[in-house]
Amino acid sequence: MQKTIFITGGAGFIGSHVIRLMANKYPDSRVVNLDALTYAGNLENLKDVESLPNYVFEKADILDTKRLSALFEQYQPDAVIHLAAESHVDRSILSPLDFVYTNIIGTVNLLHAAKDCWKENYEGKLFHHVSTDEVFGALGTTGFFTEETKYDPHSPYSASKASSDHFVRAYADTYGLPVIITNCSNNYGPNQFPEKLIPLFINNIIHKKPLPVYGDGLYTRDWLYVKDHAEAIDLVFHRGKLNETYAIGGFNEWKNIELVKLLCKLMDEKLNNKPGTSEALITFVKDRPGHDRRYAIDASKINEELGWKPSVTFEEGLSQTIDWYFDNKEWLQHVTSGAYQQYYEEQYKG
Repeated sequence: MQKTIFITGGAGFIGSHVIRLMANKYPDSRVVNLDALTYAGNLENLKDVESLPNYVFEKADILDTKRLSALFEQYQPDAVIHLAAESHVDRSILSPLDFVYTNIIGTVNLLHAAKDCWKENYEGKLFHHVSTDEVFGALGTTGFFTEETKYDPHSPYSASKASSDHFVRAYADTYGLPVIITNCSNNYGPNQFPEKLIPLFINNIIHKKPLPVYGDGLYTRDWLYVKDHAEAIDLVFHRGKLNETYAIGGFNEWKNIELVKLLCKLMDEKLNNKPGTSEALITFVKDRPGHDRRYAIDASKINEELGWKPSVTFEEGLSQTIDWYFDNKEWLQHVTSGAYQQYYEEQYKG
């Protein structure tokens, strides 16, 4: 193998798409998936790549420093793409320390393991840290986040990711570690764990359950199809400039209530429901604390420097996403029941 790439959190939503892209596109590179298989880590996301000769799975927790050191020693990776993270804002409000441990301490553990492994011989090495636009806080009715936007996190989740970004830059400045950071907007698409808005509402509509919309529903997000995000990560990883930041967004702002109504319309069409059937399930619920009003990314830098742009419109991506959940009802049932955890035991006995 010409290169060995560690991808952390590779059994998760975004990570599985990055694994799939990298393992198939670069058969001469060894892709090693490090994942602790917590609630959102699901090896069923990778059934189509697990038999590839250049793909390896290692069950590993980034909080386990001895395990990380052993894996770095064993595989001698040339690069790390770090996606492992606690990522759900609601969970961070209920249990902020989980986010501190995984997102901050876990990231520092990885940085330290990479530094020790590479021993300042950084030629051809890279630590690519995947982060979020939520570190920038909230926007008013106008303007966009850019690579130069000041950090202003408002939730335990975004604060933990902001801290991890700062540690990545600190390791670059202090130890010379070659790094790149990407900050991305909201992702959607196949394999997303159904606690996030779009898969949750698809599942609820299928089962005729209420669609809980926070506050007045006018919170605005920039949405990006997950496969386009994976392509962006690939481009930045291979062609991005060291010690730079790239903002990745979909040029695709939607107010939550407008998104939900579009989703309801598409679901009714696909389910042959009477128009308005799914929309009748919308229920406005109490707002969550620290809810940022608007996010939007200016992705001009990655577009101009690397030629990246989204490949699908939101309507196309959303339609493809719904179709995937319809075609993978067994996956959805396993995830919502917890049965998917048995897959690891059956697939990787002993």
